[in-house]
Amino acid sequence: MATKKKQTPAAKTVKTPSAMDRVKLARDAKRPHIGDFINYVLDDFEELHGDRLVNDDRGLVGGFGTLAGRHVLVLGHNKGETVEENMASNFGMANPDGYRKAMRLAKLAEKFHCPVVTFVDTPGAYPGREAEERGQAEAIAKSLEVFALLKTPVVVVITGEGGSGGALAIAVGDKVLMMENAVYSVISPEGCAGILWRDGAKAPEAAEALKITAPDLKRLGAIDEIIPEPAGGAQKNKKAACLAVKKAVAAALDELDAIPCDALVEKRYAKLRSLGNFY
Repeated sequence: MATKKKQTPAAKTVKTPSAMDRVKLARDAKRPHIGDFINYVLDDFEELHGDRLVNDDRGLVGGFGTLAGRHVLVLGHNKGETVEENMASNFGMANPDGYRKAMRLAKLAEKFHCPVVTFVDTPGAYPGREAEERGQAEAIAKSLEVFALLKTPVVVVITGEGGSGGALAIAVGDKVLMMENAVYSVISPEGCAGILWRDGAKAPEAAEALKITAPDLKRLGAIDEIIPEPAGGAQKNKKAACLAVKKAVAAALDELDAIPCDALVEKRYAKLRSLGNFY
């Protein structure tokens, strides 16, 4: 009597997220924020406040801590988790005071030979009237200059939204890492669709065209490494996502430790100059 063969279930095909899918994941309110990275990545943290000119901007936080036995300066956009925190921090959109605070702390880290680790997660710099009156564009431009010439290792981690100049101001580094479902762009997909087609509904098309995802930016050479996330996104397991970031940052710092400061700055500058040059 013939026996029936057991049928093996067909392997499930894993759908690759579209660019707009990743935008939605990057904006997920439950995604790890700077507070989570401080808790899981650092063994201790002492926040420092104020730009010594105007005030202490809550849209960008900074302080010193210990990462895998190494003293580091951590800077990061602060979106907040509750509505109250969102409002207090302008949803992670820093004022000029925030970028001037970042520069002040970065120079302090340079003085004490501490590496700098930045966590980028912002829709962009705060566009309010007072921010413009206090020199938003100048603060971002000056921050680019300071980080480009900083004589200490700088590792950048794009964790959620990397939006325009607000992200770039603290995203100049020797190693630029990017979480798997983060995005990094000169403009939001909605803003791009509004300009090109005057139709916000075309944001998914704009997201694809902008090449804002980690795989696209890795191919283009704009970032150095993609940090994998738990299945379904970092918000599904914050601790695992943060520990993956910690491992990647520690490895990057180990690599940069072997490079003398002057050579580090030269390589960083050459890297910046090469962006957008495909020939």
